[in-house]
Amino acid sequence: MSKLLEIRKLNVTIGERQILKDFALTLPKGEVHAIMGPNGTGKSTLAKALAGHEDYTVTGGEALLDGENIIGMEPDAVARAGLFLAFQYPSEIPGVSIANFIRAALVARQPKGTAFDAKAFYARLHAKMDELRMDRKFTARSVNEGFSGGEKKRCEILQMLMLEPRYAILDETDSGLDIDALRIVADGVNAMRGPGIGILIITHYQRLLEYIVPDRVHVMHDGRIVRSGGRELALELEEKGYEQWERNKGSHDAHPPTA
Repeated sequence: MSKLLEIRKLNVTIGERQILKDFALTLPKGEVHAIMGPNGTGKSTLAKALAGHEDYTVTGGEALLDGENIIGMEPDAVARAGLFLAFQYPSEIPGVSIANFIRAALVARQPKGTAFDAKAFYARLHAKMDELRMDRKFTARSVNEGFSGGEKKRCEILQMLMLEPRYAILDETDSGLDIDALRIVADGVNAMRGPGIGILIITHYQRLLEYIVPDRVHVMHDGRIVRSGGRELALELEEKGYEQWERNKGSHDAHPPTA
């Protein structure tokens, strides 16, 4: 069985507008890739379409998660298959505590008839919260309700650490974070790195990539990948911006992806 997330010629629309245009990307397990690009180029559309969001219509292509096509699955089925999405703007869930939310997600993934070890769960939960410098009292608070931006992002990373997905997409996780929160969140992501997970980071800026150093960087523009390279590509973008692709908008062969 192939151990990668392989997106092939994915086309996605919102209403009558096409956002993703034959989008293609391969993310092997054990690697961290970053997608960078300006606003409106389709980065968040990619994340939500893969997660099965109902507002996004896939009109062509596929996304193979370890060989299984997840396009057309319900969001819960996509999550069970092993894809985790950290949202740019995490939703509040009033009345549902962090502990109960994560516990329910873990129980749903257990084989039927398996006993849940509550003691081991709380020991592991508290250890992960300590890593993220989260007050343990947060276990009793409703998910994201009244949280600051940094607290919401730490809560998202806590869920990822506890659920241990096969692949994780972090949609602008650095948005709204001060430098201290950014470092803490990055430390949590780096703690997950290893052969059992592939991580895709979506971001505008390279500052997050100073703390989570990617194996590959991809430039996204006008609904597709227009260039790929190593860590140095992020530094080039920081220096030169995305203007070169804006000038060549509509000419898809001007900057073909590089291996």
